[in-house]
Amino acid sequence: MSKEFRFIVKAWEATVRKTHTGGKKRANPLFTTMSVAPADHEPGETYHDEKVLANGDFYTGQWVDDYAHGQGKYLWTDGCMYVGEWQKGKTAGKGKFSWPCGATYEGEFKNGYMDGKGTYIGSCGDTYRGSWVMNLKYGQGTKSFVNGDYYEGEWRRGLQDGQGRYQWKNGNHYIGQWRHGKIHGNGTMIWSNGNRYDGSWEEGLPKGNGTFRWADGSFYVGVWSKESKEQNGTYYPAGSSGGHVDWDPQEMFAVDLNDCKVCPQETISMYPSQKTLSWPGIEGEFLNKQHIYKNGNEGNVRPRRSSDGRASNYSRSSNGDSMFDGADRSSRDGNAGFELEGSVAKGIRHQHLKVQPMKRQGVTIAKGHKNYELMLNLQLGIRHSVGRPAPTTSLDLKTSAFDPKEKVWTKFPPEGSKYTPPHQSCDFRWKDYCPVVFRTLRKLFKVDPADYMISICGNDALRELSSPGKSGSFFYLTNDDRYMIKTMKKAEVKVLLRMLPAYYNHVRSFENTLVTKFYGLHCVKLTGTAQKKVRFVIMGNLFCSEFAIHRRFDLKGSSLGRTTDKPESEIDATTTLKDLDLNYIFRLQKVWFQEFCRQVDRDCDFLEHERIMDYSLLVGLHFREASCTENPKTPDRTSGARTPTGNGDPDNGTPRLSKVDMDRLLSDPNRRSSISLGINMPAWAERTARRNDCEPQLVGDPTGELYDVILFFGIIDILQDYDISKKLEHAYKSFQYDPTSISAVDPKLYSKRFRAFIFRVFVEDT
Repeated sequence: MSKEFRFIVKAWEATVRKTHTGGKKRANPLFTTMSVAPADHEPGETYHDEKVLANGDFYTGQWVDDYAHGQGKYLWTDGCMYVGEWQKGKTAGKGKFSWPCGATYEGEFKNGYMDGKGTYIGSCGDTYRGSWVMNLKYGQGTKSFVNGDYYEGEWRRGLQDGQGRYQWKNGNHYIGQWRHGKIHGNGTMIWSNGNRYDGSWEEGLPKGNGTFRWADGSFYVGVWSKESKEQNGTYYPAGSSGGHVDWDPQEMFAVDLNDCKVCPQETISMYPSQKTLSWPGIEGEFLNKQHIYKNGNEGNVRPRRSSDGRASNYSRSSNGDSMFDGADRSSRDGNAGFELEGSVAKGIRHQHLKVQPMKRQGVTIAKGHKNYELMLNLQLGIRHSVGRPAPTTSLDLKTSAFDPKEKVWTKFPPEGSKYTPPHQSCDFRWKDYCPVVFRTLRKLFKVDPADYMISICGNDALRELSSPGKSGSFFYLTNDDRYMIKTMKKAEVKVLLRMLPAYYNHVRSFENTLVTKFYGLHCVKLTGTAQKKVRFVIMGNLFCSEFAIHRRFDLKGSSLGRTTDKPESEIDATTTLKDLDLNYIFRLQKVWFQEFCRQVDRDCDFLEHERIMDYSLLVGLHFREASCTENPKTPDRTSGARTPTGNGDPDNGTPRLSKVDMDRLLSDPNRRSSISLGINMPAWAERTARRNDCEPQLVGDPTGELYDVILFFGIIDILQDYDISKKLEHAYKSFQYDPTSISAVDPKLYSKRFRAFIFRVFVEDT
């Protein structure tokens, strides 16, 4: 090593020491980026280099063009260090990351994240060995706590979740179900003295049916609750002995469970994916760029090899972006609704997606709007329903709560009444259907009553979507986009009330269900000569997010009439496209894909059992590379890529995030819990192309072009049963078209076709 470079390294070490001793903040970097390797290298050539970067960080290892690539070591000025494999400037492969506090992670990395199999040893000595997904413990794993406790089982989102076994140092142990890091579900607690409890748990405590057994064979069977007034049961002695007859079940909460506290998880202050990498000549903190490597002239690119040696027409850079090995995308895509802006340096073309500013959906219902009074009536009714005092209810509802006759009528005269305030709208009556059930559903879905009222009944008006749906229903959005209100036909209300018990049990059993969340079912009846009834349901808005939705699809798995009827010039980010407009398949990480398949099967089984058909999977895409442009190129209709685009416009109140903000949001440990099945899901969208020499393809052929996206999806329109009208529609259309191509088919066939299609569109990322 040269004297000059030894001096540089010593200067770097001094900078690190200064940082750890709380020295003054450095006003300017000591050095600009320096390298001891020869400057002349061919593009794509791998060589060893040592660099002190502009911000004081230090890298030594293999280098290609402007990136670390291969084996290398990176040291940050705050004392963090990574040693291991790199791909195009991102940690990927096997490596070890160390924190200044003494914590270490050694294992697999992917796209900058701790992802795969790995071992984390915390600064306090806690040790986790097992699976990781995007910085979080996910899958099978074991954890040894420094106090001697031990857990072995399933993890999700960094916490114990699923089936697992927890062993305390004192010999007590629990075997059973977990949720969000707490004992929850069915399980068995066994104490070191031989006593045991078998039964239901909720939030770490016995709740519901269970049995407590003593080592001598006597036992107590009953309903358990920390609230003594809810506790009841029967004691059964062993033989003639009555040794525990005076035992109070509350002793288990006050005494027995005191020695069964689950250790909290250690907080990781900074994840490896959040560390800034300051490579020379690269704009942006996280370097998330798409690259197309040219081979001397436009359109000729060297093919890359996959890990098994086979030629591949695409590869993926470790920084999370795709590298398309083929012609320039701007010409290959036919523009595809995005404009690709390139800047070439040292043989690298940096691609950026440019998209149109997105208009906010809907028309604000202001005074003078034809539905202004209806909106006031709705808001008055919701405020009354949610604000009405009600006793605390258990999640175990009585059968009578689901009775379709269980409804509450309230009169709203303009002058007010004993129970209602005076108002400026017309005289109307308000009906709540099954109020106890929907109140409990809101509790189950973790909806805060105050926030719910503010969203729907606050000072901000609702927005009416520009045109009614195919069913004739109108849709309204709350100003904060959290909730969608849909007017309903009487037949749809009957279907929802009929399936409500099964729906409640389904969403309670499967937290990650993709079916629509229903929060309330109501009716407004105008008095006087009109006698008009308007029935409506309040649902969650799937696309309420910090991320702008650039494209949305409504997918059924049928082909007849499954294209948008809008002319190309009118297609934008709010246009809902259909099956034959779809030009992507979506690649999910293995654990997400497995969970997705399981949940789609469960949801389809539920809908099939309830004789429901004609439902859809609504999919929203946010392209993480998108940026605003005022003059986007027009999509080429012949390319098969109908691309409504948009990225929030600050003038209309739509959230707009920069690339760095999005990366921070996705890797923020406090926000990662918001990523769940169908919500804020990072994934890859691979463009497809349909062949023109055959019948319409539902799913096109993969082209190898990958886009870094965030996905939102859920199953909607679940209130259409296979009634006489649908049977007649099926019979009529079957004479004219292929029976397998039409939407109106028997629920069993519909479910089978829907699953087959969805499992072709969503695939495992290998």
